Amino acid sequence: MPVVPVNGIQLSYHDHGTGDPVFLLMGMGSSGRVWQIHQVPALVAAGHRVIAVDNRGIAPTDLCADGITVADLAADVRALARHLGLDRFSLVGTSLGARIALHLAAEEPALVRKVVLMAVRGRSEPLHEVFDEGERQLTDQGLRLPPRYHAATTAMWNLSPRTLFDPVKVQEWLDVLEFGDQPAGPGVRAQMDIGDDPGLPARCARITAPTLVLAFADDLIAPPHLGREVAGMIPGARFDELPDAGHFGYLERPEAVNKLLTEFL
Repeated sequence: MPVVPVNGIQLSYHDHGTGDPVFLLMGMGSSGRVWQIHQVPALVAAGHRVIAVDNRGIAPTDLCADGITVADLAADVRALARHLGLDRFSLVGTSLGARIALHLAAEEPALVRKVVLMAVRGRSEPLHEVFDEGERQLTDQGLRLPPRYHAATTAMWNLSPRTLFDPVKVQEWLDVLEFGDQPAGPGVRAQMDIGDDPGLPARCARITAPTLVLAFADDLIAPPHLGREVAGMIPGARFDELPDAGHFGYLERPEAVNKLLTEFL
């Protein structure tokens, strides 16, 4: 897990395999290590060099508590690619990571070979706005929910009914989620302030790399209709919807996700 000085910060990343390079970009509040559970082994076995990034805001990368933008995060990936001597690469991102991949593909089209945007949305629905504001208020007030309740609410927002009502699977998830950090630290709190991009349609129109937008059918945070909207803004983008998966679809249905990734890349 090297930590290197790029783009004015100390940036942590995880580097695996050889072959065509692929950057894996995680969502808000999560470490790039999450990709190592399922996606890194599959992509390395398919002949890729896989670089999973700890976004600014996620230790040991600098927390940058004074403010974080998608442009900052995309510039970090660009600077890391330069540091590693990579002049062409693919991008796979989920949630906030998809926003980063989208921004970089639009601003640096000559560098990006292919793009996969998972669980992406270009705008918020009223429910998202209220929930996001509540999350910020909880953090700012330093409130900690009862751990088991926090685990249950996180599961309900991020998992599919297929998982939630499977007694064995949901218990495994609840046991893991119970130990999630709360309230969020200063780096994640800075990530929480990243809002919608009013210039998204114009940005999407500048993407020239082949793009796969992958939505998860039971995703409440980035529902499929919002992912389809993003796909419609990107010239020639392919849209796929994976059933029986929520916002954590890459963890709920890793075999199906990995098959789509390896075939597309």
